[in-house]
Amino acid sequence: MATLAALVLLGAPGVARASRRPGSTLGTNDARPNILVVMTDDQTASSLDVMPHVKALLRDHGVTFTNSFASYPLCCPSRATFNTGQYAHNHHVSYNDGPTGGFDAFRGRHRVIAAALRRTGYETIHIGKYLNGYGYRTPTYVPPGWSDWLGSVDPSTYRYYRFTLNENGKLHTFGAHAYQTTVYARLAVNRIRREADRPGPFFLDLAFLAPHAVERETSGLDPADLKAAGAPHSRSGIRFPVPARRDIGRFKHKRLPDQPAFDEADVGDKPPNIRIRPRFNAAEVAEIKHSYRARLETLLAVDRAVVRIIHALAATHQLDNTVVVFTSDNGFFHGEHRVPDGKYLPYEPSIRVPLVVRGPGVAVDATSSALVSNVDLPATIIDLAGADPLRRLDGRSLVPVLADPSVGRVHDAVLVESGKNPIGAPVYHGVRTRRYLYVEYEDGFRELYDLRHDPFQLRNEARAPAQRSVERRLARRLHRAEACAGQACP
Repeated sequence: MATLAALVLLGAPGVARASRRPGSTLGTNDARPNILVVMTDDQTASSLDVMPHVKALLRDHGVTFTNSFASYPLCCPSRATFNTGQYAHNHHVSYNDGPTGGFDAFRGRHRVIAAALRRTGYETIHIGKYLNGYGYRTPTYVPPGWSDWLGSVDPSTYRYYRFTLNENGKLHTFGAHAYQTTVYARLAVNRIRREADRPGPFFLDLAFLAPHAVERETSGLDPADLKAAGAPHSRSGIRFPVPARRDIGRFKHKRLPDQPAFDEADVGDKPPNIRIRPRFNAAEVAEIKHSYRARLETLLAVDRAVVRIIHALAATHQLDNTVVVFTSDNGFFHGEHRVPDGKYLPYEPSIRVPLVVRGPGVAVDATSSALVSNVDLPATIIDLAGADPLRRLDGRSLVPVLADPSVGRVHDAVLVESGKNPIGAPVYHGVRTRRYLYVEYEDGFRELYDLRHDPFQLRNEARAPAQRSVERRLARRLHRAEACAGQACP
């Protein structure tokens, strides 16, 4: 593999210059950009710091969003949002499983973003994880909208080795020496090389499992998780991911982030599901550290996959005509607010996600503090492709901000929400502004955090006299947004 220094040059201006495929001339070939989305699973925004290739090949050549959020911080609702461009209250996938969750609850499958792009001439390719529960009933089913389908079949999705892909209707099970991240990278490179010889643009949705744990999906709130988080007071149920063999132990001395929210001392102002959680003992802290380190180690293989992808794009003269998006479906807890692992809850570690974009027309080595949400990614993809959406989109295109990050404002608030679920997890709706997070729970509990003065969300100021006017204003904002649709959304 080429050295990092050499690959940085591949991404530099003036190298591998090709705004269209080789041999094309303006007006005779499709000059719309390829669109490649790399989505990890349960990755925190801060963990980008251990991915030097993502920095050198994506962040240094694109725009990094520092205020990017998952509207529903749980895998299946978040991925349904990515495929539809709608908030969960509009696409109606409200959990990972159960009658209103998972793949079986996903309606309007023929109206996904990929289908809109395919109608306009894009080759649409999916590799990896799809919606939770995909493949349980009909492992060979290929969802509509995809011209090339390599979807991981549940429950094997959550195995780093010995997993199964549905490859356009045929099942292929990989063995004990095929590491999932490496296989997905190889398949992506193969598709990139193939697409260089085709006349139209492609949309490649590459969905890694890393840094997710093995065995099954987790919200941190299902019965098995709750048993491991306070009933009894043991967290032996924490599940860990599996790093590539070459990466095991790379971060064995890595310290947890030094945050006052870790094992929060006083949770008396938090909702009941937090108040019931005990402080961690030494063994539990050790497990949280192991989970944190193993998750970082799995990201090293993803980082190497980015190298291979960018190298393949450059070698086939497609790099300068490809928009590359790097993001995650949701964040993850590592002991903040006494939550040992999981996501779902509306706190910063769970809702904040990485988002980096590079490509033609995108500013270079820039950051944007604009408030954005995962609901904006489909609107952006539709805009880039010049396609017509097949649903009413709740998000907004980020194309103007990509071109000029100083544009600044996309939203004045983004919606965060959960929904009905089969395990009794708390149902909430909230708004995240640049300064505040305000949340209303179904049981009447409320949270308000002034993130300018309390970035770790230690002081719930709901009902505080000094914040009464702020709370009223945010409550009005939330009540307008919680059932919004289309451009009526904030």
